[in-house]
Amino acid sequence: MIDYAQKNVYAKALSLLDEDVLYAFETPLCSSKKLTCKAVTCKKTYPSPEVYFQKFDAVMEEIKAGNTYMLNLTAQTKVEVSFDLKSLFYAAHAPFKLYFKDQFVAFSPERFVKIQANQIHTYPMKGTIDASVPNAEAVILGDEKEKAEHVMVVDLLRNDLSMVAKEVRVEKFRYIEKVHTSDKTLLQVSSHIQGTLDEQWHERIGDILSTLLPAGSISGTPKRSSVEIIERIEGYDRGFYTGIFGIYDGTMLDSAVLIRFLEKTDEGYVFKSGGGITVLSEAKKEYDEVCDKVYFPVF
Repeated sequence: MIDYAQKNVYAKALSLLDEDVLYAFETPLCSSKKLTCKAVTCKKTYPSPEVYFQKFDAVMEEIKAGNTYMLNLTAQTKVEVSFDLKSLFYAAHAPFKLYFKDQFVAFSPERFVKIQANQIHTYPMKGTIDASVPNAEAVILGDEKEKAEHVMVVDLLRNDLSMVAKEVRVEKFRYIEKVHTSDKTLLQVSSHIQGTLDEQWHERIGDILSTLLPAGSISGTPKRSSVEIIERIEGYDRGFYTGIFGIYDGTMLDSAVLIRFLEKTDEGYVFKSGGGITVLSEAKKEYDEVCDKVYFPVF
């Protein structure tokens, strides 16, 4: 597990993994505690719209100045919940899940990279819409802002992979995935990018990850200047949120982005969420997306 700033790392042999660290990669889990959507109550105190709009405007000024073209702006939502983090880990329906020492739980829909048979794969996810919107799939795929944002992330990830792999190509572009929450269904847009590694990739896993981090979908492009802008504008420490976690078994590596993130702090529980900002973005829509992503995928 590597945090967003690449300053903190947790690494353990799977056989020696701490008992209070739980993970699941595309594996259904069952809990003895029957936590369902009926048992989930949550009071959300969303970020101040005025404060978010000020940060949005600051990002737009950076875009107009040519310092970034797409930037992932995140915020914190205070929540009061009726459940504990471990119960949520077991009950949440998500491709990639992590519970860490009663400090946070993540139920991520987004893979970072997967390496298998000398092939490296990444699946950038950009674009979210409530499935209840009439013709939601056509709306999200036809939205020019969402399309531009997704194209920029795909181009960034394609360039990132080109630094560690050969024969990099986009295998599938802008396809729809469903994400179910306790009170709604969301549609998210993903792409699949693939490249070829040499057979010695096992010996340089650390170099590969450090070259690709932070993930393009949660930073921006150009990456270096976007990261500097994020640090200056967001006003809080992301910590492990938007970092990555993964497993390596000697033959393959799989990893996911630490998003959909609920953290226990001294002041209570905080849910961290965000979205990509481009020159075509509208402040109210971006704020609504940040709020829509504060959910718990429990049926």
